[in-house]
Amino acid sequence: MNKKVYMAAGYNTVSLGTGRKEFHPKKPRPGIEHYIKEAGQGTLKMLGGAKNVDEGVVGNFMASRFVKQAHLGAFMPMIDEGLRHKSSLRVEGACASGGLALISGIKSILAGTADTVLSLGVEVQNSVKAIYGADILAGAGWFQKRKEGHAYFFPGQFSNRAGAYWDKYGKEKARKAHATWFKNAIENARLCPTAQEYDNKMPDLIDVGMMEPNSKSFTPCLNVFDCSKVSDGASAIGILSEEGLKRAGIPTSEAVEVVGFALKTDNITEEPEDLTKLKTVQLAAEAALEMAGITAQDVATFEVHDCFTIAGVLTTEALGFAKPGEGADFVIEGNTSRNGKYPMNTTGGLIGWGHPTGATGVHQAVTIWEQLTGKAGEAQIKIPQDRPYGMSLNMGGDDKTVVAVVYKKTE
Repeated sequence: MNKKVYMAAGYNTVSLGTGRKEFHPKKPRPGIEHYIKEAGQGTLKMLGGAKNVDEGVVGNFMASRFVKQAHLGAFMPMIDEGLRHKSSLRVEGACASGGLALISGIKSILAGTADTVLSLGVEVQNSVKAIYGADILAGAGWFQKRKEGHAYFFPGQFSNRAGAYWDKYGKEKARKAHATWFKNAIENARLCPTAQEYDNKMPDLIDVGMMEPNSKSFTPCLNVFDCSKVSDGASAIGILSEEGLKRAGIPTSEAVEVVGFALKTDNITEEPEDLTKLKTVQLAAEAALEMAGITAQDVATFEVHDCFTIAGVLTTEALGFAKPGEGADFVIEGNTSRNGKYPMNTTGGLIGWGHPTGATGVHQAVTIWEQLTGKAGEAQIKIPQDRPYGMSLNMGGDDKTVVAVVYKKTE
């Protein structure tokens, strides 16, 4: 990269939905304006105010359908009067919309059009019943195929991936890996006060995760615990140049350096060549790691896009930690747990923390920033001195749009 790029001042709202004590489907809940304002103001406070921000970007997937609100870039001045008439826009790439908000900010810093960008992701999805929400979320895929898909479209897509993995490598081992991934997600979420599953008190998580899928009530190869949450929430973070850090009065020790990033896309109208591989995730990860000049083995912690447990398992293979079919063993052996060699999703990921789709990529960045700067509270893990890196992988549309970012702990 032609200059140093940093991230700092991350902020997450609560991920609200089923599982949170304050959530009630029949009672009024905060609207999208509330989440944009809370996350934006939380980050601005740490950046020293709106005067220090040059541009803003909002990542969002489907507010125009979930809450009938488009034109989200123009909500930036609502956050703070000091953002009025400054450059802002909204970006969209399905569940990778938050990642695109990061990419947009990084490129503005590299282009020299800004020294500080307020990158924000937001989604409100509990505005409709689940079956209608599934129809809206199907827009992350090629909607022409909607009628041929499962009623719960994306659970059906990833159930197909899970089924293919079972057929190729064995059901029993795969199901145990899915349950182990679920267990890790909930245990990590219990350590993060903003997580949707923070109050989860289930006693035997493996037993719950091993519940046999039922095609009559849901999908053939995934149960409801294999799925990410229907969530409302927002996350924000500052993306800054060295000058931006100075202006905000933030020392480099309170920031992380972006040392690699990549955006890879595939043809949304085509089916995957191999349901047991996340090829675009693999290519994005390889490109970002190459830019950073490191390997996946040098990374201390990962935030990966576990929209479904099978996606988590397949990502371990896409990263090269396990050979095809051995990702299940890698997970079962504890390598991805918070005490494992490569801790993943330390605040719960999409399954435990929640998945407000447009916010997820930004939430991943906030979590990595917290871990590498020692700000993760009870969820904090140890970052080895010889592996001062974190990595996020944000996927949209079943491996169609993938954003990978590599972060480095600073001194």
